[in-house]
Amino acid sequence: MAASDSKTLLKSDAVYKYILETSVYPREHECMRELRLLTAQHPRSMMASSPDETQFIGMLLKILNAWNTLEIGVFTGYSLLATALALPSDGKIIAIDMNREYYEIGSPIIEKAGMAHKVDFREGSALAILNELVAEEKNEGNFDFAFIDADKVNFLNYHERVLKLLRIGGIIAYDNTLWSGFVVASPEEPLSERDRELAHATREFNKAIAADPRVEVSHLSIADGLTLCRRIG
Repeated sequence: MAASDSKTLLKSDAVYKYILETSVYPREHECMRELRLLTAQHPRSMMASSPDETQFIGMLLKILNAWNTLEIGVFTGYSLLATALALPSDGKIIAIDMNREYYEIGSPIIEKAGMAHKVDFREGSALAILNELVAEEKNEGNFDFAFIDADKVNFLNYHERVLKLLRIGGIIAYDNTLWSGFVVASPEEPLSERDRELAHATREFNKAIAADPRVEVSHLSIADGLTLCRRIG
């Protein structure tokens, strides 16, 4: 897997290959490998999280002793399976996506891994479903972790809602927060209209999060940029 063909900002294909082959693939759960290879055949495979990123998230969940989690943007369920594997046997994930068809690609492998009982998949608008969750008083501060990898223009809208659901000390992880490095593109740089729009939305999100006193922030250069927000207020 070349760096240029995968979700990484590393300039060296050899270094990225070294990371994957030395520290990621040898410890990869067999069902994670199966789902990764299956997803790689999909025309929109770049929507999936990278293997090193899912490994990192799995370790983070264990450090947090996470039990109740959210995932917004599921695709084939590769990162969802990583989360499920990291949670205790009675852990739960509310997984939200507009497209059940994509989720059904990975669903049999999640079942094969013995993780299906942890997943509550909800098809529909993430904002609408989050509003429903927020409206239920029992959900306030009841989640340990959220992984958000959906439409970037709504990241701030998701942030406001998920913060109400997250416990103090809980973490939200936002994916693609460097948008292929285009967040630093000059106005003269030739970009597609979509990349220019999403780079702008990402910059606005990053700026807002950096100034949010309710969270501690760590902006990582793993994959396509991963921002961790730890709720402190």
